[in-house]
Amino acid sequence: MSEADTLGHECGVFGIIGDPDAARLSYLGLHALQHRGQDGAGIVARNAGNLAEHRGVGLVHEVFDEGALRSLPGDAAIGHVRYGTAGGDGLTNVQPFLARWKQGQVALCHNGTLTNAPPIREELEERGAIFTRTSDTEVLLHLLAASDQKTLINRLVDALSRVEGAWCVLVISGDKLVAARDPWGFRPLVLGRKGEAWIVASETTAIDFVQGTFVREIEPGEMVILDEDGIQSIRPFARKPRRACIFEAIYFARPDSNLFGRDVYPTRVRLGELLATRFPCKADVVVPVPDSGTPAALGFAQASGIPFAMGLLRSHYIGRTFIEPTQRIRDFGVRLKLQPNRSVVAGKRVVVVDDSIVRGTTSQKLVRMLRAAGAAEVHLRITSPPMTGPCFYGIDTPEREELLAHRMDLPRIRQFLDVESVAFLSMDEVREAVGGDGGRFCDACFTGNYPVDPVARRADAQLALFRGRPEE
Repeated sequence: MSEADTLGHECGVFGIIGDPDAARLSYLGLHALQHRGQDGAGIVARNAGNLAEHRGVGLVHEVFDEGALRSLPGDAAIGHVRYGTAGGDGLTNVQPFLARWKQGQVALCHNGTLTNAPPIREELEERGAIFTRTSDTEVLLHLLAASDQKTLINRLVDALSRVEGAWCVLVISGDKLVAARDPWGFRPLVLGRKGEAWIVASETTAIDFVQGTFVREIEPGEMVILDEDGIQSIRPFARKPRRACIFEAIYFARPDSNLFGRDVYPTRVRLGELLATRFPCKADVVVPVPDSGTPAALGFAQASGIPFAMGLLRSHYIGRTFIEPTQRIRDFGVRLKLQPNRSVVAGKRVVVVDDSIVRGTTSQKLVRMLRAAGAAEVHLRITSPPMTGPCFYGIDTPEREELLAHRMDLPRIRQFLDVESVAFLSMDEVREAVGGDGGRFCDACFTGNYPVDPVARRADAQLALFRGRPEE
């Protein structure tokens, strides 16, 4: 699992067919999805029936330059931004994966977690399959190739019918671009248009960024087939109750996205308003933990009448590596990203609004920094319930024993963080803000109600295949 005290983002996918600048538009779409993964990016483009790829480690603008995009001509492409979970970092596991099989070339990328990937991989290896990556996405490629079905669509249905968990999959082969979403609908996937071209993406913000038009959500259990004949929708998988990830609305999705039928930004403002109503406190200033806590902090300030101010400033210029000073600076890792604004917090009673507490060490360091900057009091308000369990469906989270809320009750959390008060929204309050009853959402990391059995966690020998971490 991740050693960081923040939730690791998942991954993002983008696909387009029917535009001569498909690779360039994919590059822009991936840039709009950069928040979902910063470790690597890749694009596979189709030109006259042939597939070409460019993949690299780093941010989208670091991976692609003019030469790379010129090497990807064609009217169809799929792309992926990766958050390194399974198999560690490095180019090997950067998607999309391009392969050659008896039907020609095929490329595939995936956002989610195949919870039963380790036993399937073991079965395939016993039958002679050779794996070159540690990603569970490669399991899908092998299942696709090993299927006894005749057509690409039937092979893909066959392969996806064997896996469990969360998956949003894009496949490009021959004249088709195919998008599919798991029957539970854990991760978002949307459909758009740009002129005559069709677009699929993890979030609507990517469609907006390329000046496309959002058409609709790709439904849970739906497979959309796009080719020169237009669009075809099929539902080949057994229906399941919808379980969209509630944490997408709380934190992961960009605030300018429309998620599961609702705009994200007003949802997060509403979360802050609920916090102010449910857990008021006497304070002088409301401070967000940027950037994810900003809309909620605005909502808290509006509902409470307490002024809003940027008491924590975020650096947007952090590269993938940084040389730590020889003389150790206390809380150096947190200071790389956030720095207290003394002019805002000195002598003030401060309400800090954030989206979650994971291990608690980052929150503890932020409080210490605010006090060093002169804050008279620090009150912490969290827009999610206490996180008591890991996610098995595409979010990189610590093991249960490492989660602060699993180890401590509220008084001990307050003492550990050294704050005057700390409060979390309840699950019912979050559901009210995101719009809908609990039956629509997966909230397992807060409630322990896991819709799909996390098979991948049951056998240490199998976990070794994935270094004990879920795939993106």
